[in-house]
Amino acid sequence: MKRIAPFIPLIALALIVVISAALLLRGGGPAPTITAGEVGRPAPTYALARLGGGALLQSDDVRGRVHLINMFASWCVPCRAEHPQLMALHSQGVQIIGVAYKDQPSETTAFLNELGNPFEAVGLDPDGRFGLQLGIAGVPETFVVSADGRIRAAHRGPLTPDIVQREILPALAAR
Repeated sequence: MKRIAPFIPLIALALIVVISAALLLRGGGPAPTITAGEVGRPAPTYALARLGGGALLQSDDVRGRVHLINMFASWCVPCRAEHPQLMALHSQGVQIIGVAYKDQPSETTAFLNELGNPFEAVGLDPDGRFGLQLGIAGVPETFVVSADGRIRAAHRGPLTPDIVQREILPALAAR
């Protein structure tokens, strides 16, 4: 063992070099950036159970109107942080559809009762299938959907006042 000990750092370095070279040769560089929701493509159609029951929440319910889709969850700390921005948009008359992602209806209700409800309607996505159709990486994510049903803008992560001013409001105003 004493004869091998001086060579251990060299062996480790050689392994690092070999692994790095193998990754580079097979294209193991940084992952490409993904645009949330692929701006410009049609938003997926949906028919989601509504929070509180009643008729299904369907994409046809908002067709012909510019609106936001906000993917959120009661267990999501950044969702709580962005909530004041959603309340402000709601107070300005922006139509917002909320989708509770992988959440329990009772927890979603408690979350909205505590923080306020900025949503025209809340759909339930308990298994995350609608989130997959939208191409989300997690919550929160917000999408501006045009009157013709195309994703006009998308933001991955919590909304801030700056993001609302720079990204969301211009996309809502665009014709």
